[in-house]
Amino acid sequence: MEIWDISRALNGTFAQWPGDTPFSFHLTSKMSDGAAVNVGAIEMSVHNGTHADAPFHFEQQSPTIEKMPLESYIGRAVVAQIPGGICEIDVSHLGAVEHDLAHAPRLLLKTDRWLNSAAFPKSIPVISPEVAPWLRARGVKLLGVDLPSVDAINAKDLANHHALTAAGITIVESLDLSAIAPGLYHFAGLPLKIEGGDGAPVRAILWRD
Repeated sequence: MEIWDISRALNGTFAQWPGDTPFSFHLTSKMSDGAAVNVGAIEMSVHNGTHADAPFHFEQQSPTIEKMPLESYIGRAVVAQIPGGICEIDVSHLGAVEHDLAHAPRLLLKTDRWLNSAAFPKSIPVISPEVAPWLRARGVKLLGVDLPSVDAINAKDLANHHALTAAGITIVESLDLSAIAPGLYHFAGLPLKIEGGDGAPVRAILWRD
């Protein structure tokens, strides 16, 4: 079995969403100082690095992350290569994987538009309004992107977040698909069980038998 780690590393250089709490890690107990064990502590936004969004992130009365259905985050998935240079991802860019979605109902979009995690992108491609209902009609359970958001960087209404949630599709953002070839895989990206959380970090992987 071959496994690919598609999570972005969390470290002091990771470029968080502007205004979010940056990631930091330090040892509160050090064996080098005579302690029995090393013990670390972290501080961060739950949207730093590879993470799952809960509907509560953008809808006040919607489920928080610990209430999300775990079956959405594990199972067959298809990685789709999106052409470079486009501003909007529409259904014409997804036609090549339509057949695969019937038995791999998790779609991961590989745009290669955010390759350097230390530099936050100024702009990103986003899905067009017809994508969410198109995915719902094909039974898709999860949409993952190698971008910090499924909406534009300057978006205020988060229309794609709302549309995907209305379509019953869970959201995973900030994947690292740079080393992944398009095709069919098994996927797992379980969010941490943070009670009341608007999102949670995930360790996302792909594998093939």
